[in-house]
Amino acid sequence: MASKQKEPPSFEHGLAELEQVVNQLEVGDLPLEQSLELFEKGMKLSDGCRKQLQDAEAKVEILLRKDGEVEPEPFELDDE
Repeated sequence: MASKQKEPPSFEHGLAELEQVVNQLEVGDLPLEQSLELFEKGMKLSDGCRKQLQDAEAKVEILLRKDGEVEPEPFELDDE
């Protein structure tokens, strides 16, 4: 049986989840272990959102690079 690769959440969904995590951590009434788990989740969400923004920025740069004319080019993602 082939395993399905999980799609990353949309930027908006990731950002909304990150905001929820920050709000929960700001309240400050969580046990230490739960706070650490939320912090780790928040860092992963933050990294995912940052990567999506970087990818979007790279796509825009590719579109605008051709002497001011909008011409799409193939976009290669770097696997980090």
